[in-house]
Amino acid sequence: MENLITKHIDIWTSAQTQKTSGAGRGNHSANHKQYGIKKLRELILELAVRGKLVTQDPNDEPARVLLEKIAREKARLIKEGKLKKQEPLPEITGDEKSFELPHGWEWVRLGNVGETNIGLTYSPKDISDIGTPVLRSNNVQKGKLDLNDLVRVNIEIKNSVIVQEGDLLICARNGSKALVGKTAQVTGLSEEMAFGAFMAIFRSIVNDYVLHFINSPLFRKMIDDVNTTTINQITQNNLKTTMFPLPPLTEQHRIVAKVDELMAMCDQLEQQQTDSNATHQTLVETLLATLTNVNNQDEFAEAWQRIADHFDMLFTTEHSIEHLKQTILQLAVMGKLVPQDPNDEPGSVLLKKIANEKARLIKEGKIKKQVRMTEIRDDENPFELPEGWIWQRLGNIGYTQTGGTPSKNNENYFGNDVPFIKPGDIYPTHVNYSNESLSFAGQEALGRTAPSGSILMVCIGTIGKCNFIDRDSSFNQQINSISPHIDVTKFLLLTLRSNYFQTIAWERSSSTTIAILNKGKWMDIVLPIPPLAEQHRIVNKVDELIAVCDTLTARLNEAQAIKIQLADAIVERAVS
Repeated sequence: MENLITKHIDIWTSAQTQKTSGAGRGNHSANHKQYGIKKLRELILELAVRGKLVTQDPNDEPARVLLEKIAREKARLIKEGKLKKQEPLPEITGDEKSFELPHGWEWVRLGNVGETNIGLTYSPKDISDIGTPVLRSNNVQKGKLDLNDLVRVNIEIKNSVIVQEGDLLICARNGSKALVGKTAQVTGLSEEMAFGAFMAIFRSIVNDYVLHFINSPLFRKMIDDVNTTTINQITQNNLKTTMFPLPPLTEQHRIVAKVDELMAMCDQLEQQQTDSNATHQTLVETLLATLTNVNNQDEFAEAWQRIADHFDMLFTTEHSIEHLKQTILQLAVMGKLVPQDPNDEPGSVLLKKIANEKARLIKEGKIKKQVRMTEIRDDENPFELPEGWIWQRLGNIGYTQTGGTPSKNNENYFGNDVPFIKPGDIYPTHVNYSNESLSFAGQEALGRTAPSGSILMVCIGTIGKCNFIDRDSSFNQQINSISPHIDVTKFLLLTLRSNYFQTIAWERSSSTTIAILNKGKWMDIVLPIPPLAEQHRIVNKVDELIAVCDTLTARLNEAQAIKIQLADAIVERAVS
């Protein structure tokens, strides 16, 4: 088994599913799911319960002798009244035996080697600061007993729901199917404890080995195949009748020791890979930060060359590529992505044109007059702008609105005339217009519509999600819109998506149970405005570079898919 691990070490450690997470503020953290090591753990347990992890010893006392001893002990306990007599379990048929066992092993049912009980039912009024702790699903964490979150009840408790050292505590019912079956062995109790109604315990003299069986893919497949209607659960009968490959007792000891040894090796591999991922992430973030912190073109060229020299090594994860995208946007809004042209009409002239267009639209009654924005203070400018650029508040760039929802009681308000956009309809690459629509009557009742070319941004909940719309649309109260008075939509959108803007938006939001950025604070955020000609150059360069990033991501996903397929193939070959 050690050879199998070391021979394919690159597959086990590099096969990862990577997901970039982190809403708002432009900050992203890499969540690496180490698929290869997960598959390696599953392989170890699968080989263990199939008798392929350690060699068999013909001198071992066979499992049938162990079964006879267990049966005699059960009979004695029943006779002495210490154990209830149970209904005989169904005989095992040949069709139920999913694979051939090694010599000395026996197919049995879990109920043949141990006993199980249902847990304690209690009500909220029974919970107290004193009393008996009740073990629940939360007390099983990563295969270990976790006593940090204990609930106590001050009621009379039967012996049948008291756990003992060595018991297996099993999550028997849960809203999440993936959590059903998670198990920990009860050890190191400092006081008497019970277990809750959604839990089960399994008690036997072979629990050290049974624990590995319950954690194995074989057991997971068995409980997934059980029909329990719509409830995610393992019933008492399910547990008792589960087929179980039982080795000789001495081989069980060898298996448990080998599994523990190999799992410790997996822990080391996992930690090394986690440390490696963290180091890589820090390196990427540090080097990219040097680009945004430079003071002149020479420093920028030097910082970029350091990155370019190691490009293939740096941008190898979704997180690193996402961070590169954010750096591109940050450079764009700071005026460091493309060179300035002194012949460009300056941003101040563009702002005058925007103000004139706004005045015309108000005079013609096409938009309402909005609250006058305050003058920009010197301390509001977080960085120095290039020549020809100017700061301006978001609310002065275009006409802004907050969305709403017409009365659900009026069926005539909903139809297929005007798209009705909600936060879930806004994606990085597009807006989904087909989920829900308003009738013209509903649109009129709502009294607000964003024209084509406007930008919608979520300002309640997942603050910062934004995109432009290419058709007139209504939108709900979680969204604000801005309709630029002059076509600066593309540059404005990349500015709103930049780390600069996203950070300010989140800092200005208030939160109780949900983050809220009110329209006034949103409109008040200051933006860097370049000359219109430079905006076009910036947008073109951003599109070009983001396309490169998307190509890197596609190649990364293809490579990861191959590694995952290889990990699966290695496991299948080893098991068969």
